Amino acid sequence: MARLRVGVLISGSGTNLQALIDDCTRPDAGSEIVLVVSNRADAFGLTRAERADLPLRTIDHRGYDSREAFEQALTEALEARGAELVCLAGFMRVLTADFVERWRDRLINIHPSLLPAFKGLDTHARAIEAGVRLVGCTVHFVRPEVDSGPIIVQAAVPVLADDTADTLAARVLREEHRCLPLAVRLIAEGRVSVVGERCVVDAAAPCGTLINPAPGP
Repeated sequence: MARLRVGVLISGSGTNLQALIDDCTRPDAGSEIVLVVSNRADAFGLTRAERADLPLRTIDHRGYDSREAFEQALTEALEARGAELVCLAGFMRVLTADFVERWRDRLINIHPSLLPAFKGLDTHARAIEAGVRLVGCTVHFVRPEVDSGPIIVQAAVPVLADDTADTLAARVLREEHRCLPLAVRLIAEGRVSVVGERCVVDAAAPCGTLINPAPGP
């Protein structure tokens, strides 16, 4: 059975890219990374791709006269490698509606909050300030509105009394490294469908309840 061909867009250290690389090494992996693209030449994620012997490109957005021209270069690179699914893994560029629609339901993103809460930046500091007891991460199909779209996978973690934005971010990041590969696996297995603006996952296993603070005996 042919593997799902995945392109990954990055801008930074690429820890979520590494999680995808590791998952694709499983003997039964249903996906393969066919291209890694960074808009920054100094992104450490490119080193991760090189170490894994993956095809890689730097496409610097500053070298183009418009967002549309930059995104056309992205699309051409992805299509040249036969990408069927595109993962935004720490890609720090807002994409135009035209690009999103061109890759509709084939473009996923991971965001460090339980969407639709805390869209945008500084999610962990904002969550602590708001006093929420649970935070997490979300993998979702991308839509033109930033940090919106049908949700594929979410993970929740507790906010601890002594948390800082950094400690909370580190705990959420560990779950990101589980959720993004899981979302790709589910898509590769053909178990994800979009009905309206809601994802349906076939044969989704139930999960337990997380309560914070935990109830007493």
